[in-house]
Amino acid sequence: MKVSKKFPSLHLRFFLPIAVCLYFISSCKVNQPSQNQASTSTAPQQDLVQNVIESFSANLPKIGLPDNADPNGEDWKGIDLDTKQPVKPLYASEEAKHFLLPPGYRIEPVLTEPAIQQPGAIAFDGNGRMYVLELRSYMLNADSKDELEPTSRISRWEDKDNDGIYETGTAFVDSLIFPRFVLPYGKDCILTMESDADNVYKYTDTNGDGKADKKELFTNKYGRSGNVEHQQAFMYWGMDNWLYSTVNAFRVRETSGGVIREKTGFNRAQWGITHDDDGKLWFQGGASGLPSYFQFPIHYGNFEVPNEFAKGFDIPWGAAVKISDMQGGMDEIRQPDGSLKRVTGSAGNDVYRGDRLPESLRGQYFYGEPVARIVRQINPVVTEGLTTLHNVYQEQQSEFLRSTDPLFRPVDMATAPDGTMYIVDMYHGIIQEGQWTQRGSYLRTKIDQYQLDKVVGLGRIWRITYDGKERDKTKPNMLNEKTSMLVKHLEHPNGWWRDAAQQLIVLRKDASVVPTLEKMALKSPNIQARIHAIWCLEGLNALKTATVEQLMKDPNARIRVQALRAGETLYKAGEKALEASYKQTLDDTNTDVAVQAMLSAKFLKLPELEANIKGLMEKNKAAGVKLVGQQIITPPKGRNGGPFGGVELSKEQQEIVSRGAVIYNELCSQCHGNNGMGTPAGDNKLIAPALAGSARVQAHPEYAIRVLLHGMEGAIEGKTYAGNMMASMKEQSDQWVSDVISYIRNGLSNDASLISPEMVAQIRQKTASQASMYQYNDLVKLVPHELQQREGWKVTASNTASTRIGGNVSPTSAFTYEGWSTGLKQEKDMWYQIEFPREIAISEIQFNSAAMVKKGWVPKPNTPPGQRPMVQTYPRIYSIETSSDGTSWQTAINKQKGSEGDNTIALTPKKAKFIRIRLEQGLENPDDDIPWTMKQLKIFELN
Repeated sequence: MKVSKKFPSLHLRFFLPIAVCLYFISSCKVNQPSQNQASTSTAPQQDLVQNVIESFSANLPKIGLPDNADPNGEDWKGIDLDTKQPVKPLYASEEAKHFLLPPGYRIEPVLTEPAIQQPGAIAFDGNGRMYVLELRSYMLNADSKDELEPTSRISRWEDKDNDGIYETGTAFVDSLIFPRFVLPYGKDCILTMESDADNVYKYTDTNGDGKADKKELFTNKYGRSGNVEHQQAFMYWGMDNWLYSTVNAFRVRETSGGVIREKTGFNRAQWGITHDDDGKLWFQGGASGLPSYFQFPIHYGNFEVPNEFAKGFDIPWGAAVKISDMQGGMDEIRQPDGSLKRVTGSAGNDVYRGDRLPESLRGQYFYGEPVARIVRQINPVVTEGLTTLHNVYQEQQSEFLRSTDPLFRPVDMATAPDGTMYIVDMYHGIIQEGQWTQRGSYLRTKIDQYQLDKVVGLGRIWRITYDGKERDKTKPNMLNEKTSMLVKHLEHPNGWWRDAAQQLIVLRKDASVVPTLEKMALKSPNIQARIHAIWCLEGLNALKTATVEQLMKDPNARIRVQALRAGETLYKAGEKALEASYKQTLDDTNTDVAVQAMLSAKFLKLPELEANIKGLMEKNKAAGVKLVGQQIITPPKGRNGGPFGGVELSKEQQEIVSRGAVIYNELCSQCHGNNGMGTPAGDNKLIAPALAGSARVQAHPEYAIRVLLHGMEGAIEGKTYAGNMMASMKEQSDQWVSDVISYIRNGLSNDASLISPEMVAQIRQKTASQASMYQYNDLVKLVPHELQQREGWKVTASNTASTRIGGNVSPTSAFTYEGWSTGLKQEKDMWYQIEFPREIAISEIQFNSAAMVKKGWVPKPNTPPGQRPMVQTYPRIYSIETSSDGTSWQTAINKQKGSEGDNTIALTPKKAKFIRIRLEQGLENPDDDIPWTMKQLKIFELN
């Protein structure tokens, strides 16, 4: 798509009611062309702003107190309920006049509607092309109607004539259900996932037309349920070559054996991740309106640091917007200008690392507060190893960027390839999800009063520039350059170039540059180049123990810190010789190095940890050493590391995994490696396959059980190993087998369910006649596999509703976290049915029936979750039936009792084209009004 370079002047006043949910609105980069440069538009031209204005009601709505409101109550005291003219959008050139910036700074649009709509985040690939996350279904009305319809997209834009405007674009991936993020991942490739889903997919453009035509599973078990503002977001490539996201308390990484994962601390973030020049991650909160976790790298767990924010940090100083549309009500509003007086929502973040804005901005932290219509500049001050955040413009009672246009919604920002900073402006009427805009609320009253629900389908990306500092017009071409040229970019003064070059070097796995990287890591006068070279070596699996030991003694403290972090990979892989070096750094006189040494010692579980830390604390009295040391020895309750998928293991489950770890380390690690990545055998071969990140190991548990009981020999998926065979372990007890498989599936960088001894016993009995080792190709035909593709399936139900406001009204929602519901109370003969395009030998069905809030209950503000009346929505009694023609049905499972939470039903495999679940009876108490719900429905087939 090519667009005109004339930006229609857009004025849009925007209502921003948010308390908890801005995090989900994506991250985008922002640019601004001069005011005479126009917003891009498709051909034929569409005047979306005028369309929005024409959508306002000719008859102004009459506003009054909701029927259930107390006119004398504090919640409604002093509220202006007079009829108002609607808040109307402005063209981009007009909106630009409403921005307030410090002297010398300028703002200009680089991409606007109608080319893009409702942008939430941006990201650049190695050629500087900008991917835009377009959340086109977000809050199209006050009830979040059609929010989960497949109408969102990820577009890709280029500035081909290098004039600063992105005029050429394509819909790289279209028809998405509220995508959570976009991460460029090599040449013409991105990673993304949809809302209410569990899988991250890799999308690739294989023919160069700007549209992805290949879709591959990247990793699973990544999602969660909840409204769109409470789900994971921002998959982000850290300098340490791990991928992080908000919400999820784990990190993932692609290896030759698959995608592995490790626990991290709880980042408590919602919408925004960035990193500084030393690779430390900064997470952005949402409802808090504040940065969430930033003191130390998140994979070390959580540390509670008092006074992280300077006094008055939570007070925003936005411009007068006058419409008083803050979700918290009048108590949160500064009078008489109607601005926000305490931060309540935040979205998007960036540590500025470019080279075309004043040097004083380098290393400063920026984030958006879309309720207050501001972008904040934060100065991180590190004292004795601990960081305190200061609002740079607090004394002036101002912010870095403010707007008097109430429709300005900054939801992301980023250092751009041209060395400037981009701001993503959703330019939207409502910035609060429908769960908080229900009829009768203060926020809904304000939405109706100013017709904020009419302002939809717009959006801009702005560029921040500075007088006398022209943007860098060098066009990146990294995707087409040789790897040796990428190494030179590690010296670039703009951090974006260094990050992009490092990512591509690691993804290419080109070992030819290792000698150059080693020289750069050890001897370059450019500190930033040295840091990136270290992590390039780590990402290429080419970092040597001797190199790490030398770097731990480097004169520069920043390099010593990086050596400690990067060396963790080697130590975990079995290089225990590094233990002495790690212990020596505990005596480092530099506080930052000493703190890092404690963190690494904790992470690696070095011997005599507590004694060594106590010894350090006696010698080094710095506040950071004291705090970290004390909290390693006595961790804050519930804060020292997060569970996979947000689910804590019970005490019994932890004991299972612990017993399995002992077995694995005593026996299995010899061939499969200490970290599950396989033990090298020379000639680029492994003794045995990697188990960490293995899709086979994490799939149906019957595969691993059969292998352990009866062994396996020969090639696996066409790949041979030096060991060539896995010995049978059938002489071991069911508990022993259960323990070690549970550890491998859950505790070895994997995230799959644990295995019970009862399941092992069932498979042992089922396979008693197996007299020899399995061949892989034969075994996979005997093990159930989940049907991932549902193209051509016809899914119907007797009754259908969504499990939440704004959800899809479709039976297919049962396959996602969104969930399907009958919507009506359970009655006999209600059914859920799937027709397959071919006959399927179904061997197993799994689904989850979660508790939900009692129908008709209306929550009061800030009601604790524990006080909400819940009902169990599992099917009480049901049967499973199959058919070849949809008319004649055979009973496969008769009168099965449902259960709260996960339900697993094993079937005798028999080919059928239709399968249905049918209720055998209604509720025992006829006065109950409880629907039947299902989420995460999975169908397993046996070949």
